[in-house]
Parts: sequence; C-alpha cells; structure tokens
Amino acid sequence: MSGDYGAPFLISRKGLQLPVQLSFEKWLSVGSQLSDICTSSAWCLGDWLVYGEEAYAGRYREAIEQTSLDYQTLRNYAWVVRRFSLSRRRDTLSFGHHAEVAALPEPEQNFWLRKAEEFGWSVKRLRREVRMSLTERSVCRDRQHDAAQDQSQQEWSMASLEIPIALEKLELCQAAAERSGLSMEAWAASALEQAAHYALDGSGPTAPAD
Repeated sequence: MSGDYGAPFLISRKGLQLPVQLSFEKWLSVGSQLSDICTSSAWCLGDWLVYGEEAYAGRYREAIEQTSLDYQTLRNYAWVVRRFSLSRRRDTLSFGHHAEVAALPEPEQNFWLRKAEEFGWSVKRLRREVRMSLTERSVCRDRQHDAAQDQSQQEWSMASLEIPIALEKLELCQAAAERSGLSMEAWAASALEQAAHYALDGSGPTAPAD
C-alpha cells in the first residue's frame, strides 16, 4: 500500500511495515490515517454485516466463519449501526459514545450525544451521566406510582356491612337521606361515622350534613 506517501508501506495482521526513508510529515499522515481506520472500524464492520444480512441472507453467516471475526461482536456492531444512520453519526465522538445511548429513543440519543460533544465527555463519563438520569427517572416514577396507589387505596377502602332493620325504621332512614340530599348508602355511612365519634369522644350526634 502506497497511497500518497511516495513509497510503499505494508499493513498485515502482524503490524505495519514502513519504508526506510519517510519524512516526518508523511509519517504523521500515516498515523492520522491509521487513527481514522481504528476509529471507524466498528462502524465499518457493522455496516459490512448489515449489508451481508440484507444481500446474502442465509450465506453471510457461513462466510463470516471463514474470517477471524467474532460473530457476536459483529452483531453488537450491527445493532448500533441500525440505530444510527450515517447522517446521525458524530465524527467528533467514538463508536463507544453512540453505543452507550443506542438503546434510548432517538430524541434522547441526540440530547446525550450533544452533551458529550459539548463538554468533551469520555465514554465512561457519558455512561455515568446517562445511568444517573435513568435512575432518577425510575425513582420519580416509583414515587408517583406509590402515591397513586395510596390515593387509590384511600378512595376505595370500603367495608360491606349488613344491618337488620325494621321496615318502618328503614323508611325513616330513607326519608332522612332524601332530606339530606344523599343516597341511602352515603347517608348511612355518614350516620355511622358520627355515631362512632359520639361513642369515642362524646361530642354528641349531629344530623348528616345537607
């Protein structure tokens, strides 16, 4: 491989072989290119696998087994790739940054990547910030759920009570309930509550409020 460097250099699985005479500027350019390759390798491998899955269906898995690539690693790369189209990938952030937020909805992905880009967060810092936010959100949801359950229990805590009563007394109670503008059940519950207060603190019975 020679590129624009004037002399061939070779890349193999063992390493990089550079020509004897190489100017500082060209050496620096080689390093920059290698850095770009390393940075983009996960994206490229993910894109490569997605293409194989779509173009070769049942054949791509067998082809991968003939390479030294780990299938599960490629699957992980492909999952992130599918979550980010080329236009949404930020070249100022690593593949790892994108992987940390890939499971989130797209608006949240954009939010966190923008924060990481703006403040220069490492992958580790981004992971910590996202987890803290998700934990706080989960705690808030649990508190709201518990409060709603408590309110529901307060509103719907009822007891069923059967009271034998003579017909004429029942008609008297119905008349009292109608005069109070309450249903028979509501009037009876109010009357029982006031009777309980009277029995406990001697405050004296009062008629159910109109």
